[in-house]
Amino acid sequence: MTDRAGDSRPFPQPQAVIFDMDGLLFNTEDLYRDAVMAAAAASGIELPLSVYLSLLGLSGEAARDALRERFGPGFAFDAFWAAARRNFEETLDDALRLKPGAVELLDALDAAGLPAAIATSSLRASVDHHLAAFGLDQRFAAIVAKGDTPRGKPHPDPFLSAAARLGIEPARCLVLEDSHNGVRGAARAGMLPVMVPDLLAATAEMEALCVAIVPDLHRVRALLWPDAPAGRPQDATNKPDRS
Repeated sequence: MTDRAGDSRPFPQPQAVIFDMDGLLFNTEDLYRDAVMAAAAASGIELPLSVYLSLLGLSGEAARDALRERFGPGFAFDAFWAAARRNFEETLDDALRLKPGAVELLDALDAAGLPAAIATSSLRASVDHHLAAFGLDQRFAAIVAKGDTPRGKPHPDPFLSAAARLGIEPARCLVLEDSHNGVRGAARAGMLPVMVPDLLAATAEMEALCVAIVPDLHRVRALLWPDAPAGRPQDATNKPDRS
């Protein structure tokens, strides 16, 4: 795993940071995995975990195509996904967690004057719910969600749309992703991908595509501000008043 925090080599300094949501900001990939596997078991569908993991980061349409390719064109994707969604929602209020380092990183970006955006394959309603649950609904300058672009990840469209909404050149955008498909999309957009693995481990392909691979969002702060004291990566005098 490539963790460049503390490395003497200069790290590319971005003008904006684009976040994935599921598995990156929130623990929702764990919850989705359990919900989908439970729906498969209840339906008598043999769904290897490896197959489910290959869907991570894909748009709903791409996931539909992948499962129909495996189970045949008659696979009742909509009913299956609706059952998984019900399982997910039943656990969400009690089990939703924010990933370690998320708030600290957002605070540091605010202090440095770097805008943040979200590019996700989830519905906008899900984004709004999750952010509001932790008081983060005003922390992102742009949000690109499912249906906002013609193509989802691993295509570059969501990332390019987020950059356009921020008014920042793609090459100056750092992208934080936990999935292989998300990293692929960010790389195809000509951005600076950083992988923060969740359910999927980094691979040789990810090593080649990413400018860094780090274990958590705290290490992203260390990449951007390697000389800053722990817990206070940047003078926060310019942090917006959120009272």
